[in-house]
Amino acid sequence: MFGKKFQKTYALTDQGVKNTKKGAFWTVIVNLTVMGGAGILYLMMQDYMEVIGGAQLPGLLIYIGMALIFAALSFLTHLEQYKATYGLVYSEVRNVRISLAEKLRKLPLGYFGKRDLADLTETVMGDVNRLEHVWSHCLGYLYGAYISTAVIAVMLVIKDWRLALACLWGVPAAFILLFGSRRIEKRNSERNKQAALEVSDGIQEAIENVREIRAANREENYLNALYEKIDAHERIMKHGELVTGMFVNGASVIMRMGIATTIFTAVHLISNGKIDFMTLFLFMMVITRIYAPFDQALALIAEMFVSQVSAARLNEIYDTPAASGTEVFEPKGHDIEFKDVCFAYNNEEVLHGISFTAKEGEVTALVGPSGSGKSTCARLAARLWDVTSGTISVGGIDINTVDPEVLLRDYSMVFQDVVLFDDTVRENIRLGRHGASDEDVYEAAKAANCLEFIEKMPQGFDTMIGENGARLSGGERQRISIARALLKNAPIVLLDEATASLDVENETKVQNALSRLLKGKTVLVIAHRMRTVENVDKIVVIRDGMVAEQGSPKQLYAKQDGIYRHMHDLQSLSAEWSI
Repeated sequence: MFGKKFQKTYALTDQGVKNTKKGAFWTVIVNLTVMGGAGILYLMMQDYMEVIGGAQLPGLLIYIGMALIFAALSFLTHLEQYKATYGLVYSEVRNVRISLAEKLRKLPLGYFGKRDLADLTETVMGDVNRLEHVWSHCLGYLYGAYISTAVIAVMLVIKDWRLALACLWGVPAAFILLFGSRRIEKRNSERNKQAALEVSDGIQEAIENVREIRAANREENYLNALYEKIDAHERIMKHGELVTGMFVNGASVIMRMGIATTIFTAVHLISNGKIDFMTLFLFMMVITRIYAPFDQALALIAEMFVSQVSAARLNEIYDTPAASGTEVFEPKGHDIEFKDVCFAYNNEEVLHGISFTAKEGEVTALVGPSGSGKSTCARLAARLWDVTSGTISVGGIDINTVDPEVLLRDYSMVFQDVVLFDDTVRENIRLGRHGASDEDVYEAAKAANCLEFIEKMPQGFDTMIGENGARLSGGERQRISIARALLKNAPIVLLDEATASLDVENETKVQNALSRLLKGKTVLVIAHRMRTVENVDKIVVIRDGMVAEQGSPKQLYAKQDGIYRHMHDLQSLSAEWSI
């Protein structure tokens, strides 16, 4: 009942399965205890009938004692059931979110390029919330109801199989109807989920691009499109609720038809002298209690079907292979060597047999037309993605054999699109090395030419800089990023044209900061402007996912029909015309 398939269906951890078993056990105890109350009432009624027949009235203290014992047992068993369902499930939610975060932390960057980030957020928050409701309200109660009903059914069959059949036939019939609707419920859930994501994406897009929308005077058009998405989601939700309500209420009606068939069968048997009135009274008490455990389950069983969509989304994350490897990384130097590297994105190969070496202590520039594969090479060099074939080695060690978190200790990265956090200047720089002292942060900021603007801020290093550094200029954000890299002081530096979008003054300041960062390191730089690579040690020209040329700037410029020379001359001519 609680095997691996069950665990995967509801995305439970091993502890979650144990919690469900415990919840089901205490639900059985609660249901049987409650049925014991009906037994006390039956005994009282039986004695009363005997009194009517002339027997002596039994002592009331016996029934008072039995009632007190029943009340105490009922309280204790309900308390244990609450602890075994709600209490344990809340810790399960925490464990699931932590395990999801750990899994996401170890996934290759390529995974996030294929998934909508709003969708991932919805999985971690919304889907786990939906599953929490199922774990706490449905699973223990439903499976406990199955077991307790089976036990009670055996007792009823022993008492009178004919009335037992008339009493219980509606339970399996109701669940057959509900389980038969599973595909419809699942399809409605998937449609609802997709519509909700479209609304979420639309709202997020509107907030992120509000300036562009206003600048283009497209607010009304954009809002109308968003309203249509919201209306479509509402229609899908209404349709889903209507279909669910029809099946759930239909199942409830079918189950409770057992009351009518029990009365009809009992009247027939009493009229033929085959049972007495007390047997009918017993079954009527039992039938009111035997349906009670299923009332909540029937109302929420549709939610169980819907939750399987959420569970599948969690399992998709769990089942994605993580980027793993050894936790020991002791390279002999930090030369980066690409050897016959191929890489495919969405089954389309974008790199074809790339081979070159970026030597330690030298600056190696990757140049080429847009879309040629330069950025892909840089990301593969840091194992942000894994190669499809071929090898990338650092100091003679294949990086695919090294755990990415261990590998990245030897890397610093400065990209054109700087990512900063809504925190203080100090903590944004300290991100480069966990536990760095305030003095170390100060020295890194000084080396990156950051002090001139940090000291003008209201709280200096303790100034909050806003979401993604909203209170900083482009040049200031770049220098914070370089300070972070300087603080890390890693032997390998990856640069993605960190000065491309800066004015001349800021570019000079950033270049000065970079010169301190790059000294003695293995440097791989992605270059879009040829004048920024005139003094590098080596240039690798990438075109159409292949190495077209490589050598020093002087060697490549000497080639009359070379790609590098053509790009250099073209940009020089463009610069002259702009003047």
